[in-house]
Order: sequence, then C-alpha cells, then structure tokens
Amino acid sequence: MEKVKLERINNAFMEQLNIIFGTEIKNPILKKVVVTGVSITNDLSYAKVYFTCFDEDRKEVLKELKESAGFIRGEVSKRVEIRHTPELIFEYDESLEYAKRIEDKIKEIKDI
Repeated sequence: MEKVKLERINNAFMEQLNIIFGTEIKNPILKKVVVTGVSITNDLSYAKVYFTCFDEDRKEVLKELKESAGFIRGEVSKRVEIRHTPELIFEYDESLEYAKRIEDKIKEIKDI
C-alpha cells in the first residue's frame, strides 16, 4: 500500500480512537486512555495501537482494552471509510515515561 495513504489511515484511526475513548466508552478505566500512535500493517489486517493512561494500572487498562477491542473496532469501522477494519492490538507506549526519566536525569545533573 502507498506510504502516504497508510499514514493517512493511521492518523484517521488515531483521531477516531481518541474521540471514542473520550466520548463513547463508558468504562471509567478506559476513559483515561490516550492513543499516542497507530501503526497499521500494509495488508490492513492488524493495527497496533499505542496508548498511555494516567493514574491507572497499565496491566488493568490493557486487560480492559482487550475485552473491549471488539466494541472499539466496531466503532472505528463506522467512522473510518476502509474496506476491511484491521484487528486492534493494544500496546502501552513507554516513550513518554522514557522521556520523563531522561528529563529527570538531566535536571539531576544540572543540580550537581
């Protein structure tokens, strides 16, 4: 699939997933989920959804996401025009925590 088209689909998925988590999801644990990125395979069969969550146990959130994946996929399919909606695979995005640790280390070094 064309790289630009796939990137557009990734962005559309990310935007719609954040709207779904903000407005459609009733589960209070999942209300705090923020999608930070989406990576769909070239054959559109799988979409890796990177997320972060605030003030929640990530293992519990991941469990809830897996249980709600069918509903979430159905909502995305209603909102994004695509022939086949990929299966959603949720993965915690550790890049924000990694950046925070680096920032803390830099501050620590400056204070010495």
